[in-house]
Amino acid sequence: MSEFITISGKKIGEGFPSYIIAEVSANHNQDIDIARQTVVAAAGAGVDAVKFQTYTPDTLTFNSTSEIFQINHGTAWDGRTLHSIYSEGYMPWEWHAELFDLAKSLGMAAFSSPFDPSAVEYLAGLDVPAFKIASFEIVDIPLIRYVAHQGKPVLISTGIAREEDVVAAVTACREEGNNQIVVLKCTSAYPAPASELNLLTIPTIASQFDVIPGYSDHTMTSTAAIAAVTLGARVIERHITLDREAGGLDAGFSTSASEFKNLVQQIRETENALGISTFELSESGESSRRFSRSLFVVQDVKAGEALTPENVRSIRPNNGLPPKDFPLVLGKKFSTAISAGTPLSLEFLT
Repeated sequence: MSEFITISGKKIGEGFPSYIIAEVSANHNQDIDIARQTVVAAAGAGVDAVKFQTYTPDTLTFNSTSEIFQINHGTAWDGRTLHSIYSEGYMPWEWHAELFDLAKSLGMAAFSSPFDPSAVEYLAGLDVPAFKIASFEIVDIPLIRYVAHQGKPVLISTGIAREEDVVAAVTACREEGNNQIVVLKCTSAYPAPASELNLLTIPTIASQFDVIPGYSDHTMTSTAAIAAVTLGARVIERHITLDREAGGLDAGFSTSASEFKNLVQQIRETENALGISTFELSESGESSRRFSRSLFVVQDVKAGEALTPENVRSIRPNNGLPPKDFPLVLGKKFSTAISAGTPLSLEFLT
């Protein structure tokens, strides 16, 4: 694995800030003004990239009312056909160039998840800086090979993946000569309950597959994303919406712009707090250390008097001998008279 990958000039990997992606998904409601406003809101939240999805209903599924093409497993979309859902959720392809340019003008990268070879070709023609493989496409190895062959970073979500699926996807990228791989721990539930996240898989992803690990978040709080960062996730992806109450296929499990801004701030604070592994004191720690304990003469003593637990004690601050030396000086004689409140020094003893 490369030590880092680069998307639009930003390095992603160990030692660099987490790369935060706002996923627009279907929250544009097929209204380009909403899509534009969402891109602007993502920039205001401080994210690194905004991401879209590139498909048509017919490239993603088959138009049938057969039961096998319907969703009926406890989701917000139950009772609907796949084709009707994707007809409502897809983003017109002719929007891409304008929205990508808008994102770039606001200092963000912009890329997308392709769902078939024609989408890969279309996005490659727009010179996207990366590609994202959606969770449900991780089993489509020919698609992953075609994406990897473009030579751009590949971000792969694992929401429905078994271990062997991740192995196959990563292997496919490498066999295409592409080692710019991010694997995102993900739980394909909308929203995802904390009990199903298994975030401890994140460091396993890094060590087992030798890739950059990340986390694609479908929860409704900041807890999981922050925990993922502490576990080594270098990429965080989350759905964004202008207004959950305005509707949209994914709005119910998406993050509002203000919530997203708070999340970005919390992640940056967490990264700052994590720092590096060191026992060296900070400047403030060194300053505070002078108020630690040391040995002080706490009673007036005369020359020749023995040092005892009554006339010498370990107290704050640390101007005297360290407390660990107390057994070594106990019983020694004072060579001169000392006033109470004087830090103990070896020069006072014989």
